Amino acid sequence: MTIDPKEIPVGKMHSYLLGAVSPRPIAFASTIDKDGNVNLSPFSFFNCFGANPPILIFSPARRGRDNTTKHSYENVLEVPEVVINIVNYALVQQMSLASTEYPKGVNEFVKAGLTQVASSVVKPPRVGEAPVAFECKVLQVIPTGTEGAAGNLVICEVVRMHIKDEILDAEGKIDPYKIDAVARMGGDWYCRANGEALFKVPKPLEKIGIGIDQLPAAIRNSKVLTGNDLGMLANVEKLPGDSHAVSADLKVHAEVRQLLEQSKIEEAWKMLIR
Repeated sequence: MTIDPKEIPVGKMHSYLLGAVSPRPIAFASTIDKDGNVNLSPFSFFNCFGANPPILIFSPARRGRDNTTKHSYENVLEVPEVVINIVNYALVQQMSLASTEYPKGVNEFVKAGLTQVASSVVKPPRVGEAPVAFECKVLQVIPTGTEGAAGNLVICEVVRMHIKDEILDAEGKIDPYKIDAVARMGGDWYCRANGEALFKVPKPLEKIGIGIDQLPAAIRNSKVLTGNDLGMLANVEKLPGDSHAVSADLKVHAEVRQLLEQSKIEEAWKMLIR
């Protein structure tokens, strides 16, 4: 299927985007208006875009059904500060409740039963239950359009970061199992980053892999080895043996797959080249 965004309804395009661009991290954004009213709302059009300075961007898009704007967007124009709280599994239901479109002036901290903690630098409070919270100054707000479903890029500089000690590992790094993060998928679907969903892929930073194009044909054209398998085997600086001695036996390739599933790349190559 090939789609021209201009030839389908906006709602359908929105659905395809959210289904395909996923999982998406969630910015649980706390803002405040000029009268001191606090708002708390989640946004999954969100990510980080630099570390020096530390920049986060989220987008409270215009509503598709009536082209109205969200309170979070209106608030950052009045008071250009925000706290972006990270959502974990323990928070997901309260976060979802806070996404209810309550009237302006209603405090979602109260509605969702969350603890309002005074920030160190900015005016909006942070969520006490959040595993990580970023106090931010809003540098710029960039509208991407004026019609319904258009985005509003809120560019934020992190001025304080709060991390709960219990999500850190022995080296002081954030442990992906302990933070237990959740992310948005399409529709009502979410994703939990824990358990078997977590896996490692070594970054090819210290060496230059030979590439799949340099693998022997018996491996590259295997009916058993997948693209992921070939990517792992090709992430070596040179072939670990005589390329003419590579096994084309599919039974051997099946055993190699089992080794690669355990990230035993060296053992896999020893089995391929005997």
